[in-house]
Amino acid sequence: MEGADRERTEAGFKVRTPVDEARRILREAVEGSGDGDADVPCGTETVDVDRADGRVLAAPVASARDVPHYRRAAMDGYAVRAADTFGASDRSPEVLRVTEPAGDPDGDEHATADRIDPGTAARVHTGSALPEGADAVVMIERVTEVETTGELEVEDAVAEGENVAPVGEDIEDGQHLYEAGHRLRPSDLGLLRSAGYGRVAVAQQPTVGVIPTGEELVEGDPGPGEVVETNGLTVSRLAQRWGARATYRDVVTDDPESLRVAIQRDLTKDVVVTTGGSSVGERDLLPEVIDELGEVVVHGVGLKPGHPVCLGVVQDTPVLALPGYPVACIVNAVQFLRPVLRWLEGTTPDPHPTTRARLERKIPSEPGTRTFARVQLEVREEGEADDRDEPEYTAIPTRASGSGVLSSVALADGWVVVDDDREGIPAGETVAVEDWEPNG
Repeated sequence: MEGADRERTEAGFKVRTPVDEARRILREAVEGSGDGDADVPCGTETVDVDRADGRVLAAPVASARDVPHYRRAAMDGYAVRAADTFGASDRSPEVLRVTEPAGDPDGDEHATADRIDPGTAARVHTGSALPEGADAVVMIERVTEVETTGELEVEDAVAEGENVAPVGEDIEDGQHLYEAGHRLRPSDLGLLRSAGYGRVAVAQQPTVGVIPTGEELVEGDPGPGEVVETNGLTVSRLAQRWGARATYRDVVTDDPESLRVAIQRDLTKDVVVTTGGSSVGERDLLPEVIDELGEVVVHGVGLKPGHPVCLGVVQDTPVLALPGYPVACIVNAVQFLRPVLRWLEGTTPDPHPTTRARLERKIPSEPGTRTFARVQLEVREEGEADDRDEPEYTAIPTRASGSGVLSSVALADGWVVVDDDREGIPAGETVAVEDWEPNG
């Protein structure tokens, strides 16, 4: 072993960068890279509104028209001039003449007259355009139709504008709707279409190359000393769930030249992610390869599981070398890859949904290390949480604590985060269980 390699291997991680500081360094690297707009490092594109669910707006949006753009009936009934109904009551109804729609009266049953004159009324349905001359609608329940005479007995006086949706009641032309950085939801798409948008400018989806590494990894049934590749699969699917377009590469063996070629191939992506080979062992070659191709900005972070993560930049492309142990890999993907993808879109990560729970057993932690303890949730027994301030659930730390035990996270309901400045959390404390796996 060469002197530099021996020094690196034997030194281990004497200094571990705090998680928040590591993210700050990484964010500076990400926001200083790429050819996109200053606010959207990965660039922008225009897409059809019906394909924009989950995308991030690249610019503020204001309505391009009034919604509704015409006065419309808010109830089924008859459009009238409010003055013609003055004094109408059950005992003394006002009698109006019904104006039929122009054209074939036996045609469209929802057709509405174009206008009404004083002393007349026209049948309207909810959403119908109000005829010219009308300024109110009498509900169908408050009239009696006299079919033999074509007259209408109005039993309720209405005020001007009653049961009428005015122009722009929902949205006014030019009204501000969304800020840049807003992530579009299905309801937003409907509003955008109503407001006159068929296409909308959004941040491009970040692209990610995911490269699993390790000579022991196999795709099929493993033999002695072999391990089924799972990290690359998991990380690539997480990246897709977080809004990226991920390319899941074949396994690359622990060879410096092969690793160099694999990283260089994916420098066309917005982010390169490798799994495995990120620590300081004899076969952990990625930190040196990344440093030769570009710069390692952080190596070793104060989090558990997963402190041997390596964060770097090669030709303005962020490169994240995640640990090979599955749980450590997932923790680091959530803590670093997810934020990177948000920064590239010009946004910041939303907090994870949490569930309040009473901790059943102590969670140990080292000072200066942010610990992610996997837990399962159980509904507390009747009577245990009668107090309104008492949590409804119990959080039970999983027995398996090793970072290589994938089932301990896959079968958990979330994790409890022990902050860097705490030496664990005692049993009985109320904790927030983070659900880190929902979409986004």
